[in-house]
Amino acid sequence: MPTDWGSDQIGSDQTGPDQIFQLQEQVRQLKEAVVSHAVVDQAIGMVVVLGRVTPDEGWLVLKEVSQHTNIKLRNVAEMVLIWGRAGVMPPEIRAALEDALDRRGPTQIPGAPPEG
Repeated sequence: MPTDWGSDQIGSDQTGPDQIFQLQEQVRQLKEAVVSHAVVDQAIGMVVVLGRVTPDEGWLVLKEVSQHTNIKLRNVAEMVLIWGRAGVMPPEIRAALEDALDRRGPTQIPGAPPEG
């Protein structure tokens, strides 16, 4: 039974400065993942509200936009959040977002006059 928890992931032959560096890198990556997760969750929320879709569909919409534009999901999410604050979105992201939402059925922003 191991007495040094986590040593199997770090490498039991590493000690001192190498181990400290590797641990610091893991902490940095975990912090980045937490921030990225929050950004994606916020963008899903915007897609849910504006696209009148479920949270699961909001996730799928962001994923589709990412895949169709070949832009990392986190970056797509950041652009959606910037759009929410500044009203600016790159045309290729806007087009992919509209297409992905259209595939999920007609959407209408609450309070907007009916189309047609």
